[in-house]
Amino acid sequence: MQDKITRILKAVADPTRREIFHALVVAAAALPITQISNQFDISRQGVTKHIKTLEEAGLVQIQSKGRERFCIANAQPLKEINKWIGFYEQFWDNVIGDLEGYLDQNA
Repeated sequence: MQDKITRILKAVADPTRREIFHALVVAAAALPITQISNQFDISRQGVTKHIKTLEEAGLVQIQSKGRERFCIANAQPLKEINKWIGFYEQFWDNVIGDLEGYLDQNA
């Protein structure tokens, strides 16, 4: 599971990859790589590398139709991150709750 989380965090760490992922989520449909790369001020090859990183993290699926390659967002892996963060959120809620109890007893 940790490797999966690492790949997802690496993928979303880069602002360009976040923008690509966001564009795919907003589109709610498969977009050709050419259309995606036209939205960015970097080469198509650069966009393709970003998409590959998103694909390795499971955040994008690539489908080929003829000569064109289409990308579609898959937000499902973000649930793993949410679950991981939720553990620490619960931890801090408990720590703060304990601190509140301590302060109430000693006030």
